[in-house]
Amino acid sequence: MKRNFLNFKSFAILLLALGLMTSCSSDDSSPSPEPDGETPTDPDPEEEEEARWITIAGAQMGENPGDGNGGTLIYSVSSTDAKDPSVSIDPFNNGFTVPSNRTARLQASEDGNTIFNISYAGDTGGNYTKYKVEGGQTFTQEGTNVSIEPYVGSAPRWIKLFDGDQTGAAVYVSTEHVIDDNGTAEDATDDTYVRTEATMGIVTLDLVNSQIIEFQEHSVPLTEEEESNGYYISRIDMPTLNAAGDKLYIGARLSKVDPATVESDSEGAILGSKTIVLDYPSLTNPTVITSTVGHGNTNGYRSINAFEYNGDVYQANQGDPEGSHILKIGADNQYDDSYVFNLDDALGVEEAYILAWRPAANGKAVLAYRHAGSAEGAAGAQGFFALVDLNAQTATLIDEIPYDPDFYLFQYQGFAVDGNEIYLTQAPVGQDGNIYVVDTETGSVTKGAELVNATGSHFIGAW
Repeated sequence: MKRNFLNFKSFAILLLALGLMTSCSSDDSSPSPEPDGETPTDPDPEEEEEARWITIAGAQMGENPGDGNGGTLIYSVSSTDAKDPSVSIDPFNNGFTVPSNRTARLQASEDGNTIFNISYAGDTGGNYTKYKVEGGQTFTQEGTNVSIEPYVGSAPRWIKLFDGDQTGAAVYVSTEHVIDDNGTAEDATDDTYVRTEATMGIVTLDLVNSQIIEFQEHSVPLTEEEESNGYYISRIDMPTLNAAGDKLYIGARLSKVDPATVESDSEGAILGSKTIVLDYPSLTNPTVITSTVGHGNTNGYRSINAFEYNGDVYQANQGDPEGSHILKIGADNQYDDSYVFNLDDALGVEEAYILAWRPAANGKAVLAYRHAGSAEGAAGAQGFFALVDLNAQTATLIDEIPYDPDFYLFQYQGFAVDGNEIYLTQAPVGQDGNIYVVDTETGSVTKGAELVNATGSHFIGAW
């Protein structure tokens, strides 16, 4: 049998010939030479990256410094300008007024090109609108308005779900004490407290097409022992979708009455942090899970309080007697009590209270907080920022950011995330400040654009 082999030299010659033939026959696809005859160079990949919009929000004073009840104004700049300290941003004089009777609860698309808003209270309370971000004070409304007020009231607690900016969820809870009159309706002396009925409502909203998807109401279940001792869920907020996309977690605040008097009881034992779990997208089959690590509330306040990362959900708690924790809910939809991340211990402070936070994709986050040592400023306790590592369970004060007793973060809402970078706003109440950009991977901090403030007003974040 005769076999023909092509030796290496012959093969190389053949490849060269083919390459020449290809180059000669593809003039149309070849790059044109530069006018000066120089060969063009490939552009720098970093130069090809498009700057995203960064939207800044300011909360205007109503009657008191820092109350934010005078309305919310927004202004957008490119991320390039946001990093430039020579750029000045003045939303209070030049911004777009977001419809909301009080401080608006804003959300943004992950690319920064869209702002979502549901008005809080007032004549427009519960109205959903979305805006295309076009720079400066130009925010162009897209789609139609839709009201979720018939489902969850005019002051809804809502959040977007991280499902590709497709869905938002809003919630409410109403409570009623159940009393057994023992057959003597006119005689209250023999009345007996039974439990407090907590009725939860939840609605999901199609953010793209501006329409209601699903609405459900449920009685929120606690254990018989907890209920007989006067415990009930009094506030809920911050719905979060699990990694599998089949469960929705809703943060909860636990309250208590004295069964003997049905009066508020703040002296009772503090139970473990709780979260309501629902089937998704049906919003059915409510259950309550309890942490043995944290003992604070998990509903947060205005800002997103829980995030999915690496298959698990990480959730902040507030009002924990041992200081705020970041808690972990595993893929089994139960608290992972082997994960213990105490902010008091990590930061070396007492009574740490997480006000807002946001992780980047690398599991490192920027966190706004106050603590027992915070100075009392014009609007309340002084706030601080920390860099947090969810994997290493570490937290470090970002000391490159200037702090002031009037640096108030209780109403802080937004962090703009661009890759590993997180944009935040720094300005004391009624004073000018700056955007700061934190590289979560390296820990470096960049001072950016100037933020021009107004009397008694403050900035509530970047998106």
